[in-house]
Amino acid sequence: MFGNLSHLALQQYWWVLIAFLASMLIFLMFVQGGQTLIFTLGKKSVHKTMLVNALGRKWEFTFTTLVTFGGAFFASFPLFYACSFGGAYWVWMAILFCFIIQAIAYEFRSKPGNFLGQKTYDVFLLINGALGPILIGTAVGTFFNGSMFSVNEYNQSRWEVSSYGLEAVLNWHNLALGLTVFFLARLLGIMYFIRNIEDEELVRKCRRQLLCNAIPFLVFFIAFTIRLLVMKGFAYDPDTYTVSFENFKYLHNFLAMPLVLFLFIAGVVLVLFSLYKALLKESINGFYWGGTGTVLVVFSLLLVAGLNNTCYYPSIYDLQSSLHIENSSSSHYTLTVLSYVSLLFPVVLAYIYLAWNAINKKKIDAEEMKGETHVY
Repeated sequence: MFGNLSHLALQQYWWVLIAFLASMLIFLMFVQGGQTLIFTLGKKSVHKTMLVNALGRKWEFTFTTLVTFGGAFFASFPLFYACSFGGAYWVWMAILFCFIIQAIAYEFRSKPGNFLGQKTYDVFLLINGALGPILIGTAVGTFFNGSMFSVNEYNQSRWEVSSYGLEAVLNWHNLALGLTVFFLARLLGIMYFIRNIEDEELVRKCRRQLLCNAIPFLVFFIAFTIRLLVMKGFAYDPDTYTVSFENFKYLHNFLAMPLVLFLFIAGVVLVLFSLYKALLKESINGFYWGGTGTVLVVFSLLLVAGLNNTCYYPSIYDLQSSLHIENSSSSHYTLTVLSYVSLLFPVVLAYIYLAWNAINKKKIDAEEMKGETHVY
């Protein structure tokens, strides 16, 4: 089946899979968003314990998806992995550090003999929750705005500035996406708490936080989207691989791929609908509406970043060093083998669905925290 596909078809197939994994990762970052609210919402000790345990039952999904996303990207587009992870390593090391301290915090927060103290691990969760989404969102912003690297004829890459990736935060468009992801994660975290915690006082506090986070989210998302639609993009000639600027490139991509445009608009509508349900109707179902919308929006954004002859990792130091799916992928044979392995994805998704529902059978309440044998 996959062996009969052209190299380009396999490259496109794997870019779609990468985009889907990335969209799931951003959705699952509601865990990070919720962690930033522990001190805001958890004024009482029992409330803080409930919040941490609600998130503790899901944090491994996010961590596993991040690892899967990184592994899939490395296997299918190794030159990107070499350029970005080998060059912009301060950004990726910071992201890795954030997730390491998150794992430590959940593991040791409530363990007997915790010499650092519970508050220290709560601060670890706060750091992970704040820096994780912002840094990942800012890194993804470079897919549209470019980075300072070069690649020679032997596919050897070099980062051309000593900040090694940290310069991405100096671009307001990158940072706008990072802050969009941050506030979106907080909104999804709040709606997750509302759906899965049985405590009227805590739920009231959550609802008050919705509007406070919805306004900056909309401001940053609108600013990012408007800029994306009017900016120059990085296009390449499919015959010569020559890279050039194209006015309104990402707008053209949406128009050239109407299904992707539909998914983007549908995703935006679902996120707005989730806010309407949670804010005005006081529904507990906003989380899944917002989560579905998040997946669709991120999925469509990454499709326009890499398809339709677009450089998904452009170089603003040397335009011709820019990476696209055709010049940065694995061989036809490797992609073919990986594609057969990818047929296991539905099985993995089914397992995640069953595990998710099993964990969320019962809402968390104060009594459960007193009698639970394993409390984070």
